This record gives sequence, structure tokens and C-alpha cells, in this order.
Amino acid sequence: MDLIIRNARLLGAPEHAPVDIGVRAGQIIAIETNLMANAPVFDAEGHLACAGLVETRIHLDRSRIIERCLPVDGGDTDAVARVAAVKPGFSEADVYRRASRTLEDCINHGTTRMRAHVELDAGVELRSFDALETLRTDYASVIEVELCVFAQQGLTNNPRSDALLVEALKRGARAIGGAPERDPDGAGQIRRVFELAREYNVDIDMDLDAGGGSEAMAIGLVCELTRQYRLGGRVTVGHGCAYAALPAPAFRALAGQMADAGVAVTVLPAADLFLTGRVADANALVENGVNCSVASDDILNPNTPYGDGNLIRMANLQANICHIADAEGLRQCFYMVTERAAMVMNLRDYGIAIGNPADVVIMDATTPEQAVAELRGPLTVFRRGERTVTRPRADLHRP
Repeated sequence: MDLIIRNARLLGAPEHAPVDIGVRAGQIIAIETNLMANAPVFDAEGHLACAGLVETRIHLDRSRIIERCLPVDGGDTDAVARVAAVKPGFSEADVYRRASRTLEDCINHGTTRMRAHVELDAGVELRSFDALETLRTDYASVIEVELCVFAQQGLTNNPRSDALLVEALKRGARAIGGAPERDPDGAGQIRRVFELAREYNVDIDMDLDAGGGSEAMAIGLVCELTRQYRLGGRVTVGHGCAYAALPAPAFRALAGQMADAGVAVTVLPAADLFLTGRVADANALVENGVNCSVASDDILNPNTPYGDGNLIRMANLQANICHIADAEGLRQCFYMVTERAAMVMNLRDYGIAIGNPADVVIMDATTPEQAVAELRGPLTVFRRGERTVTRPRADLHRP
């Protein structure tokens, strides 16, 4: 063996006795108590172990531009347009520099898997995509990043965006998104996204129902097309702020429709709270059969003028907004940045299990609910058996 992580509490059963995790050649090869082998040892000291945090939606390409387009006080209803105005100035080097700082923040807070959404349009062409492709390769030893390409400024009215999406998909983008509320033919954009997803065999992860009232929701069409294209389990919608305004019976009916179709929801508490003041209740969606993740979305730009890549903070914020206080509810919030988030991304090799990559995060907590409630982040991160992050506790110097 190359490494033994001793005395770790597993995420699926933190109430059970701690176990040892044996690693060889970057893979988990043993999970048992009192593992006997000659190998370097890391003692988790009874802390919680998970397979790394999973960021399902983040805009690395437009992060850290707050000084270029300051947000409007009280929420920025025109943030997308003002970001679009500065995108022509994005160079590959500029995007790489800003994105790498944000990515490193995420890594230092325990993220080991990520889906980054990349805007493609005539204003930026493929410069952001190329920068993030390089970034993805350069940081592969510490984090696995997949790119989701989408047209933020409309698709049906922007033939260049359509051509750029096709080019990026041909070059290996693993998911396609959309922003139908920004398109004069939102339904047409949704249909085109599904067509491209089928043609290139990629997942769908689009913005949906972020603003407007419940009468303008497009989730019904997405569910219909998901069933038609047999893409259940491969379609995710982000935001869903409009769902928060539904009466309880209508909410349950919608959740049942989404669960039946296999459509997941990624809730973005920081962005949604800042921009709309409404955040979908992910726990209630989960209770009604819908898979959900919680993610960062924007960092240090007009859509969200703060952020540090800390998914535990996002889980805590989600719990706070939706009045989640019970242990099971808090545990579900933790799952939304780990196991449920991995399901959103269809990660088949995620989890602390024999044969999976030895991606292990030791949290400064003994249970997932403690991590969320007390904002307890990672102490140590391993990526394929190699230690990549160490975060020592604060040391109080008593008088």
C-alpha cells in the first residue's frame, strides 16, 4: 500500500466506528478496521471523511470582474447585460488568471470535482473556453473539471453562438447549458439544446425559471423533452427561484413531474438571494423525489459580488434561508455538495468505495450535519492518494 488513512468516519454511516482506508496507485483498495499493512499513515482522528466536495455550477470565466462592472445596490437586475459589455475585453490570459485564483479557492475548500459553465458568443468567441481547457489540464492532478458550454445572450437570435457551441462540443465539452429567459424564443432555445445534447451525447445543465412568475415557468417543457429524448438523469436546471412562490399543492405536483422525468435541480443560494430574494427549497424538492445540488454559481461579479468557493458555506446558507434545523435536513444539505451533487454530474466513480479513486476529504467535524451547522471545513484533502491541501485549525494563544 501507498497510504493508510486511519480512524475515519465514513459519510454514509458517521455514527459507526471509524475505519481505515487503504490506498494503492491512487485507488482505494481496502476499507476495514485495524488495517494491517506497511505504509505511510494519516490519522483522521475520528473525523468525517467524504469523497470530496462537488461543485456542480460555477462561472470561472466571469469570476473576479467586480472592479470592471460594479453591482447595483439592492440586487442587479441588469447584471448579465453589464457582464456582456466587458466580455470583448476578455483574453485567454485574463480568463486563465482570474479563473485559476477562483479554482484554487475551491480546491482549498475541499472541492475535488467541478462542472464549470462557459459562455460562448460573438463577444468572447472561444477565448474563455480555450483558457478553461488549459486550466482543466493544468490542474488535473488536484481537481477534475468538466466544461458545460452555453449561450448567455441568446441562441435562436445568435447564429454565431450556435456555431461556437457546436465547435466546443466537437472539441470535447461534456455538457451543454442554456439561458432561455435571455432568448426571444426561449422554447426554441430549449429545443435546440436538447437536439445538440442528443447529437453529441452530453448532459444538459441550463438556467431556468430564475425570474418571473410561476405562469412563465419553462420547466414543463424541459420535463416533456427529457421524457421524449429519454434523458432522465442527465438533465439539470439551475436556479428555479420561481418554485419558491408556488403554493404547496402546486409545488408538490411540480416536484412529482420533475422526479418522474428525471430532472434534477441545482439551487444557487448566494446568487438567487442577491438577485431575486427567492431561493428554491432544495430539501422540500428532495423530499418529493427530486435530486438536488447546491452550488456557488458566480463569484465576485455583478451577479454575486462576494464568494470564496466554499461549498460548506453554500450548504449552510441554503439551510439558513429555508429554515433547515433538524439533523436529517442538515445532512441532506451536506449531501447536496457531495453525493447528490455527484449524481447531478453522473460521476460513476465517486464515493469512498473499493476500486474508486482515492479522493478523500477529512472534515473538521464528526458528522455532516455538524459540518453544515458549524461551517466546519476540510482539514486535509487527498486527490488520488496524494495530499493536496492542508488547512490547520486556528491556534488560540490564551493569556
